[in-house]
Order: sequence, then C-alpha cells, then structure tokens
Amino acid sequence: MTTNVTTVPAYAAPAANAPLERTTVPRRPVGEHDVLIEIKYAGICHSDIHQARNGWGEGIFPMVPGHEIAGIVAEVGPGVSRFQVGDRVGVGCFVDSCRECAYCLQGLEQYCVTGGTGTYNAVGTDGEPTYGGYSSHIVVDENYTLRIPEGIGLDEAAPLLCAGITLYSPLAHWQAGPGKKVAIVGLGGLGHMGVKIAHALGAEVTVLSQSLKKQEDGLKLGADHYYATSDPATFTELAGTFDLVISTVSAPLDFNAYLGLVRTDGALVNVGAPKEPVSVNLFSLIGGRKTLAGSMIGSIAETQEMLDFCAEHGLGAEIEVIRAEQINEAYERVLASDVRYRFVIDAATI
Repeated sequence: MTTNVTTVPAYAAPAANAPLERTTVPRRPVGEHDVLIEIKYAGICHSDIHQARNGWGEGIFPMVPGHEIAGIVAEVGPGVSRFQVGDRVGVGCFVDSCRECAYCLQGLEQYCVTGGTGTYNAVGTDGEPTYGGYSSHIVVDENYTLRIPEGIGLDEAAPLLCAGITLYSPLAHWQAGPGKKVAIVGLGGLGHMGVKIAHALGAEVTVLSQSLKKQEDGLKLGADHYYATSDPATFTELAGTFDLVISTVSAPLDFNAYLGLVRTDGALVNVGAPKEPVSVNLFSLIGGRKTLAGSMIGSIAETQEMLDFCAEHGLGAEIEVIRAEQINEAYERVLASDVRYRFVIDAATI
C-alpha cells in the first residue's frame, strides 16, 4: 500500500445495532509525522459493542470499531523520527488530543479537556470521521503510536492496548505492589489482565467473581485467592481487607457492600462503566477515609511503560483468534460471557 491508495478493506456497522459487514473505508495520505500501519490483529473490546449499538450515545455510522490494534509499520512520513518500516507497533483508544491543555502538557492525554480524538467513532482535526482497527491498514501520528517490544506476540499484545492499560494505570497510580492487598472484581477481558499485572507487580491478589466457575483460571493467572460475591459470607469474611479494589464490571454494584471490603485509607476504583446511575451511602466512605474513584485507560507514555512491563514479565492477553467473518458471532459470545478472555481478529482475513 502506498500513499496514493485511499481506501482499505474493513468491517463496519452500517447503522446502530446492524450486523457488521465487509466494506471499504478511506485512509488519509501519510503526512509529515504519520506512520502507515499494516494491521495484523485487532482485539474486540466490550466498548466496541456498546458503541456499535449506540449504548454510549449517538454513534457515527458507518462505524469501524477497534482500538486494540497491533501491526507492522509499512510506511513513514518524512518527518517521522520514532519509527521505521518493519517496526512492531500498536494503537490504543485515541489517536490525537489537543496537545495544549494542562493535561496534555502533563502527559495525561487520556484526560484531554477536549476529549481527544478516539481511534474510531470520532471526528479528527481534518473534520473526517475516524475508523478503527477492524481494517487492513490505519494511518496514525507517530506521537500516538506505541512500540510493541519483542517477547510478546502481536496477537497477545493487541488487547493490551485497551484492557492492559486500563488495569495497569490504576494499579500503578494506587501503588499496587509488595505488601498491598488488591482485589479484582470480575474475571473477564479486563479482569484477567488485572490479575496478571497485579501479580507481576508483587501484590497479594484476590479475584471477586459472581461464582467460582473460573476459580481454576484465576489461580493459574496469578490470583492468590478467589471468592464468590454471590455468597454473602464473602463480604463478612473479607471486611476491611483490601488496600485497593478495582471493579471491571459494567453492571451497577452494591457499592456500599464493596466499600465495606476496603480498609481505612484504601480505594475502590471503577474501570467498568455501567450505563445506569449508582448510589452510595456516604457513611461508607466517611467511616474509613476511603476513596471511591474512577480511572480511564492511560497516557501514551504510561501505555508504553505498560507494554515494556508486560514484555519484561512475559505477560500477554489470553486470547481466542477469530476470522473477520466471525465478528458478529463473537459480539454475541462476548455478551454471553463466552470468551476466555479476549477475541482477537486476524486482520489478514478482513
């Protein structure tokens, strides 16, 4: 592919709630600081389904989802200094930000006051919609492109660009490590990476899941303990235990019950995003100077730090690789919690 080719094959949702279908989408010419990436693998994130089905507000259609992208640099612009043809690279949840606000200047682009530019379902500075990773190629500014180290397969690395950084960022921010007790709520696409990363950081890790059906998996992934939240005794036995509880689930929880698991000065951090409002009795916070917080993905620098950490510790996502024509089936299986633990599309089949 060269810069004079402006369309690429992709899988897109033509309208909200419509099945994804094969089509073509435009890609901008490679600019001064752009890299052209031949996509090898694209992870399927639950947020892809939310957005393709207007679960988070009105979407831009046709929509090409995908913000867990791993591939190879096929071409670089004349001003590119960070990458060269043949490099292993990744793209996460955003491909631009204002670069001027206080958060961008601090290297916290994920909290850009303009909201930044999403990898898909967004409008770029050129006024054109962005299309994501369910495609053969993508053009991205080098400053929003990540290097994937050797030691992680590109297929296992793709989900790290969202699921991996979504868990790494709060674990790092709240200083999970030796001597800290960490609980991960939910053992899914996000939660399984939280267990792996928290274990590698040296924390004592507990999985809190609806049932014990994934207990064997959780212990293999690095959990020290595994409890069923459907058992009321869990909340009695573990009261005041954890320095950090990270909820990965998108269903509204009984936050007062989960705050009861947090020790004084500990934190309950949400990375899952229920559509419904939730309620909290403030005495659940006041009684132990506890923090109820949220966390969203990570910055470019922190995402690179996460990729390097995962490579150093041999951490990749647990994946099931699928062909592109299986995307719609995979969406239904994600909704049915029938994946261990992330679907990854082989982009060669698009």
